[in-house]
Amino acid sequence: MTVVSSKEFVANEDKYFDLAINDHVIIQRGDNMLIIQNFIPNEEPDEIFEPDDDFYRSITVEELRKSAHEHIHQLFA
Repeated sequence: MTVVSSKEFVANEDKYFDLAINDHVIIQRGDNMLIIQNFIPNEEPDEIFEPDDDFYRSITVEELRKSAHEHIHQLFA
């Protein structure tokens, strides 16, 4: 598991997206945290959980990557 600040994540986002393929990446900004996790459907989970509100608010890594790129371009355009 890797914990990184939001500033570090924005500076090296490709590195952390690639790292999220095999590991958990947690982005921390103040007291808030965002977990990037790759879902591999071929693996048998130890436990199966029912979807909750957090699940329905989640986005894919690709959606996060696109949003991050758009935000960065808005900041520096």
